[in-house]
Parts: sequence; C-alpha cells; structure tokens
Amino acid sequence: MTPASTTASMPPAPHAGDEHAVPHDAFRALMGSHPGGVAVVTTADARGTPYGFTCTALCSVSLDPPQLLVCAAAGGSTLPVLAARGAFTVNLLHGSGRRAAQAFAGPAAERFTTVPWRPGHLTGLPVLPQDSHATAECRVARTVPAGDHTIVIGEVLHTETHVPAAEAAPLLYGMRRYATWPV
Repeated sequence: MTPASTTASMPPAPHAGDEHAVPHDAFRALMGSHPGGVAVVTTADARGTPYGFTCTALCSVSLDPPQLLVCAAAGGSTLPVLAARGAFTVNLLHGSGRRAAQAFAGPAAERFTTVPWRPGHLTGLPVLPQDSHATAECRVARTVPAGDHTIVIGEVLHTETHVPAAEAAPLLYGMRRYATWPV
C-alpha cells in the first residue's frame, strides 16, 4: 500500500501584534507553569565593576564545543557590559541560593553588596560560591536578538563544582514561587 497523499491549505502564521497573537498574560502563565533551574549570570566592565542578573532561561546548546545559552533582557544594565566584555559566568544556584536569586532580580545597586562573591579562576568574573552548586565561565560565541531579550550563546571555558548537586538540591522557579529539586 502507498500512503494517501493529501494537500491541506495551512492558514498563515500569526505575527506579533496580530489579533491572533497570544496575550502577554497568557504567555507568562504558560511559561510560568513550566519550572526551570535558577542561575545568576555575572560579568564585569573594563574597570572591574560587577554586573549580573537572575536567569531561568538557560540551557545547554552543544557538547563539542561545549556551549550554553542564556537569555538577557535587551533593556537591562548587564547585557551591554556582557557584550562589551565578551565573557560571563553562569552561577547555578542551589536551594539555599534563593536570597541571591532575589537580590539579582532586584535593584542593580544592591546585587553585589548583599551576596558574597569572588573572582572566577579563569576570567576573573564574579562567582557566587556560597549560593551556587556549580559555575561555568564562558566566552561569548554569538548573540541573537529575540524580541525584548537577546540570546547569548557562550562557549564554556571552565567549570567548577562548589557543592555536589546530590548534596545541595538545585533551586527551581515556577508558578511564581521557588522550590528545590528533591535530593
């Protein structure tokens, strides 16, 4: 038997701003119902002033070469510094890192004054060893504008484990609250 061939006419894809586009609240509710790991992305300007933000839009991209991606708000204070520096650190938070997640989601002036940090081994960029179970120091491989955010693809240059994940459950965020992965 041969499969039957059908040609169906597909409606055109909706565009942003269309009457068919998903409302912001509905999209926020959809994505909020899918918990994700919480990280703090850090960098520093040429004078060494640290910058950072809380991030749940993070995933691996490639094993060879090792790459990951983070999404940064296009209007945020960290993105231009990160792009100019060409490097950043991803701090994967553990369950006790909630205060760091909240600090880096708040006013920029309070981020590095309330959370302990030290320079990374390879890049010298901020590492949060008390609040993260692991870190990845990265070089920017590519940036891609995407709506009100920019996708930053980083080549992972160095990783460090501060506390084995089996001993410090990763911090998650979803449904407008923090939780931890069961250990």
